[in-house]
Amino acid sequence: MARRFRGEPALRVAAGQLVASSMLLAPVAILLDRPWTLPPPSATAIAALLALAALSTALAYLIYFRILARAGATNVLLVTFLIPVSAILLGTLVLGERLEPRHLVGMAAIGLGLAAIDGRPLKLAYRVGTGFSPR
Repeated sequence: MARRFRGEPALRVAAGQLVASSMLLAPVAILLDRPWTLPPPSATAIAALLALAALSTALAYLIYFRILARAGATNVLLVTFLIPVSAILLGTLVLGERLEPRHLVGMAAIGLGLAAIDGRPLKLAYRVGTGFSPR
């Protein structure tokens, strides 16, 4: 789907996606949550919402579509394999969770999978064995 927007600037595509999804979900949220029956949010809650919207959503989409335009759809999807690795490392560093051997095995498997998808080990093995590089 994102390939359709290949020539468009990343900012335009990200903004369009966020505006369209907000327009689709706003009526549902209004009907289900009935915000007029809830107490008004605090300034801290509004600030947290704005920070999440600007950093975690808008900036993330902008980066995603910029990488998509430069590296292609396959390469941008490979980043999703790094989410469990990031979660394990952040859990260990920030939350003080214990890093277990199975986590290391899982991260190594992800690394090998990414390398296999990328094709570099195969190219290196071919080059070492024949002295030439495949196309």
